Amino acid sequence: MTSLPAHPQAKRLGLVIDLDICVGCHACAVNCKQWNSGGVAAPLTDLEPYGADPLGVWFNRVHTFEVGEGEAGRTVHFPRSCLHCAEPACVTVCPTGASYKRAEDGIVLVNEDLCIGCKLCSWACPYGAREYDYDAGVMKKCTLCIDKIYNETLEEASRVPACVSTCPASARHFGDLGDPGSAVSQLMRERGGYDLMPELGYAPTNKYLPPRPRRTVAKDVGASAELAPAVPAGSGGFLAWVDRLLSG
Repeated sequence: MTSLPAHPQAKRLGLVIDLDICVGCHACAVNCKQWNSGGVAAPLTDLEPYGADPLGVWFNRVHTFEVGEGEAGRTVHFPRSCLHCAEPACVTVCPTGASYKRAEDGIVLVNEDLCIGCKLCSWACPYGAREYDYDAGVMKKCTLCIDKIYNETLEEASRVPACVSTCPASARHFGDLGDPGSAVSQLMRERGGYDLMPELGYAPTNKYLPPRPRRTVAKDVGASAELAPAVPAGSGGFLAWVDRLLSG
């Protein structure tokens, strides 16, 4: 049983994440945990958090990698969460229809009343975005904070996902990626944003902005600093680099 809209929706709410300025502080993950522990997907349980084998539900995770060598090397922080794909594999494999995609805004959600905790969605998701709640026995995932972004009691500036509102570097941007004139769509075009693993055909809504080339320090007095790319140039090179991060 699938729960996909009959026709692709024009509105596609999602995130654009700037890998160039993410500082890896994990504030997005912590604020996400705090908000959603009392929100629509609550609770986000933790089992034995200080033990040898901790288990917990986190909708946002940040991975850190060393990329390149020598003066061209740099540290890249890679935030990871649900990408709210246009063609989500997690939805098509769900046997009960618990996983579904909203027609009005493209957000992918889980109806916990229908979820049987079979984990098929987590096996189908190539981005590792599904979380199994061992306490509740159901699957959970990022909701884009639907109880926050549509909350009319909040000021309009506050109606963004918790991860976006807390980012100290403004590395996370939220908006309608189905609207070519939106601020996030314009940012995508200006910076050459990318889908993760587009060859799979899931058309993720969330996008990533690649790290900019890093200036190297001039070795000789009077010499000009040169640009040295920290990751392979071009869309093919960057996407191959991302593939290695996800598979490594």
